[in-house]
Amino acid sequence: MKTHGMIAAFENPAVLLTAAARVRDAGYQHFDCHSPFPIHGMDDAMGLKRSPVGYIVGGMAALGATIGFGLQTWVTTSAYPLVISGKPMFSWQAYIIITFALFVLFGAFGAVIGMFRLNRLPRLHHPIFYSELIAKASDDGFLISIEADDARFDEEQTRAFLASIGGTNIELVRGEG
Repeated sequence: MKTHGMIAAFENPAVLLTAAARVRDAGYQHFDCHSPFPIHGMDDAMGLKRSPVGYIVGGMAALGATIGFGLQTWVTTSAYPLVISGKPMFSWQAYIIITFALFVLFGAFGAVIGMFRLNRLPRLHHPIFYSELIAKASDDGFLISIEADDARFDEEQTRAFLASIGGTNIELVRGEG
């Protein structure tokens, strides 16, 4: 059985928030907090940066709008230049609907694909699920897990550290592969 990390339970959301900041300050990089609901301020306590998904969505939306507008311009001015009802070849007002539709479509694709890539999904199984304690995270548990591939991870020191910041039911997560 391979060691995948360590997990500890905390009393309530406030204690978990404080413990997350102490884990971050201790230099741990590969850790996560688990709770049955979002906790305001947890991102800051864990030292997480702002997500780049917004930039990905904005870039993809701009790309979609550019493709939509550019394709319509090329078709009506170069590929199939037709004068219809005396309108000019470049009648940009008619292009707005398709440009907007591709703006939204590419932005949506950017959001989904960006979220999947940044979250490293699809991942069908995470080693933390070998833990008996993780099931409480969806009901009434407030947990911190530290992964074994963290540079500071040592079984004895990590166990002592989690106990010193208020962790209870500390469990070593072991499993296959």
